[in-house]
Amino acid sequence: MSRDEGRDQDRCPCGRATRYAACCGRLHGGTVTAGTPEELMRSRYAAFVVGDTDYLLRTWHPDTRPAELRLDGEQAWLRLDVLSSTDGGPFNAEGTVEFRAHYAVPGGVGSLHERSRFVRHRGRWVYVDGDAP
Repeated sequence: MSRDEGRDQDRCPCGRATRYAACCGRLHGGTVTAGTPEELMRSRYAAFVVGDTDYLLRTWHPDTRPAELRLDGEQAWLRLDVLSSTDGGPFNAEGTVEFRAHYAVPGGVGSLHERSRFVRHRGRWVYVDGDAP
């Protein structure tokens, strides 16, 4: 069984009580797109967990997207806490999501606290950038 096949039966790493295949797996596979900035942010966190760099690059605004992305194989993402979400409705062109992502590395544990900015680009939500509040 491949890693993705096993993941299909697991709870989605984004924090929702749904199987990966029925949640962020659909976005990673390209069968649906995120309907809100929060949904995109959750799916991007899940992509970090499962190591899907193609999805991360595909959902990054072309003006701020790096040429390539290499994930730290020693970093394990543990949990996502969504702290707030603003705008991002059907009539919005921009939205923000503030979150804290918890991780473990060989030297201990830590967290990333970010307020991420998202915009609609060619009809789809994409990640632009983020800052530490």
